Amino acid sequence: MSETGTGHEPPYETAYETAHEDLRGLRRGTGQAPGHGRGHGHGHGHGHGHAVSAEADRRLLTGALVLILGFMAAEVVVGVVAHSLALVSDAGHMLTDAIAIAFAIVAMRIAARPPQGGFTYGLKRAEIISAQINGITLLLLSVWFVYEGVRRLIEPPEVAGAYVVATGIAGIVVNLAATWLLSRANRSSLNVEGAFQHILNDLFAFIATTVAGAVVWATGWSRADALAALVVAALMLKAGWGLVRDSGRVFMEAAPAGMSPAEIGRRTAALEHVVEVHDLHIWEVTSGYPAMSAHILVSPGADCHAVRQAAQRMVHDEYGIAHTTLQVDHAPPDLLAIGGPAEPHCAEAHGPAHTNGRPPEDASGRRGPNGCPGRRRIRFPRPDRLSDRPT
Repeated sequence: MSETGTGHEPPYETAYETAHEDLRGLRRGTGQAPGHGRGHGHGHGHGHGHAVSAEADRRLLTGALVLILGFMAAEVVVGVVAHSLALVSDAGHMLTDAIAIAFAIVAMRIAARPPQGGFTYGLKRAEIISAQINGITLLLLSVWFVYEGVRRLIEPPEVAGAYVVATGIAGIVVNLAATWLLSRANRSSLNVEGAFQHILNDLFAFIATTVAGAVVWATGWSRADALAALVVAALMLKAGWGLVRDSGRVFMEAAPAGMSPAEIGRRTAALEHVVEVHDLHIWEVTSGYPAMSAHILVSPGADCHAVRQAAQRMVHDEYGIAHTTLQVDHAPPDLLAIGGPAEPHCAEAHGPAHTNGRPPEDASGRRGPNGCPGRRRIRFPRPDRLSDRPT
């Protein structure tokens, strides 16, 4: 017998890691495939939370973009007039923030398009591409500003401290407003979170710039401006590396940070009637959208449909995985008996197998080996002991 459960793909506006508490998003079996020797259960569960919508996110991002662009232009002008590398470097950082926000807005529109053709997941990773581009840009800018900061430490130019202080205070106000706007958006998106972290780092950078300007204004020590520029470069490096690292994990289809596939495999194998879990894969389609697939072997006579639902409910409630594709097979007698199928059930399993220590039983009550069901092992007497056996 074959049993299949399906679920609809959630729209972009959904907060992917959030789902209904009562699992109404998990649909029951809707059809049967042709019967065969082994039972298969395939389940797709999806969570449909209702966090901030994509349209609201775009409005918040657009508001922050306008603030950043307006102030960035003013900062460049004042930085050139005041000969302040700290202001000009932070304007460069704010330019990357503006680009990050613009890319995020475009990527959100692209990611909202429904799946079609060969893009079975749609274009949800457009925002991950955007995040990686922005991260690389930040890394390159941080290298340049480190070079300029060191050069100005060696040969400090004259800096107008009063201009730096005034612009720094204005920058703190603008970045506080932009940070407040983005804090209301859906920060489970890597793009939105990246833009938020950029602007938050800008806020810290403006504080450093204001302090440096005050030092220059009060003491005339111009190297304070170069030191502030190095602080900005360090913040760029931190933010850029974080974006490149996190987006790289998504592209490499690693399990979400903080989520252990081994633990999930053990928890699934511990469910009632489950004998083994293998071919377990956990990845992120895009940031905040974890997915899982696995092959589960259950005892002969167990209800594949019930085991699939129990596994989906467990990974959903305990690990926030709302998109699951599970194949559930019986460990049947024909695989345990002598002369069973020529090929073992999981000849090319990917990754480790997780078992509960309870081998499946065949129809006669004999137990097969743990792990992949295969032929029952038979012990033959050693040749040197054949002469000792009675005739």
